[in-house]
Amino acid sequence: MSEEKKASTEVSKNEVSKVEAEGGRIIFADEVVATIASLAVSDVDGVSSLTSGMVEGISEMLGKKSMTKGVKVEVGQEEAAIDVSVNIRYGYKIKEVCEKIQAAVKSAIENMTGLRVVEINVFVQSVVFEAGEGSTRATKHKEKPKEKEAIPVTAEIVEPEPPRVK
Repeated sequence: MSEEKKASTEVSKNEVSKVEAEGGRIIFADEVVATIASLAVSDVDGVSSLTSGMVEGISEMLGKKSMTKGVKVEVGQEEAAIDVSVNIRYGYKIKEVCEKIQAAVKSAIENMTGLRVVEINVFVQSVVFEAGEGSTRATKHKEKPKEKEAIPVTAEIVEPEPPRVK
């Protein structure tokens, strides 16, 4: 038991949140709260993807996949603040999508952890055109040329005349 107390006191305050409960403390790692937020954002209609910063992008290129890409959290004793970076699909009202993101993240974190969410900042990084949307100029280069259907020929095949020799 004394080893468990030493281990819990060695964890830095920046990495975990402690909630006093009957019979002990409940500790949430920042990554747990970030994962909950990430899953809540991915369920919102109109969100194309979460975006990452430069460091996360480099580590992803090296093969490290992150469930919390595009989500940064600050977790205190009883409160949490979340920053979310997203790409929004073209055709959706950006303000409404952002408000839905804020509501979904707040609800998910408060229901699952009991922490009070004090702020959720949503950073819209870009608008994404899905295949078949947008202007013809933007999609002209992406579309493959359509194959022509074979049309059955019903006319007689006429042989070309031989060339005339002078």
